[in-house]
Amino acid sequence: MGLRDRFNQFSGKNRFVVCRLFVHLSGKEVAPLLGVLNQAARDAVDSEGDMQTLGEGLVEICQSLLQYQTYWQSASNEGDVFWSEGEAGDYVNELFTDSAQRYMSAPELTDAPGEDLALPVTRNLVVMITIASEGEVPDLETDLASVSALGTGLKALINLHYQERLRAVQVHFSPASLGEELTSDQLLEFFPELIPL
Repeated sequence: MGLRDRFNQFSGKNRFVVCRLFVHLSGKEVAPLLGVLNQAARDAVDSEGDMQTLGEGLVEICQSLLQYQTYWQSASNEGDVFWSEGEAGDYVNELFTDSAQRYMSAPELTDAPGEDLALPVTRNLVVMITIASEGEVPDLETDLASVSALGTGLKALINLHYQERLRAVQVHFSPASLGEELTSDQLLEFFPELIPL
């Protein structure tokens, strides 16, 4: 624990962790994940950002990602620690804006037409999860660019929901709907931070 951490602990200030995870999956079998992601996005919009609903969506997404571990190709994470809720909120907004500007990462909230079955299926999917939480989260405050660390990090996200420690949850994904393609070149261009697992 650093000097500032100890000082803030004595002064009773709250510690906030803000982090963003990138998970890149590859294989035509990952297409069903788009359904899980879009459903969570719809539920988040319908609930007008209710934290309980956002947390439940996050749990569903993390459990799905863990089930699809075979298809993980690369990952990355970043984050910071804050002693001010306002500063933590500003950083969350900064990461949100950055994630939203990535290639085709806005969720498709309209009901998909039936002819989607004939659309090409993307082989690449990148999921970006940004959270803010209170307290320490050692399993997220570390390098997650290995299969075991990433698995542990996703489980930590699930636990944060059940411990009611989440203060913000945002999920972006690219491509955002069936029929859109994320090519290998676009992966390199829009997600340069990804590290092979």
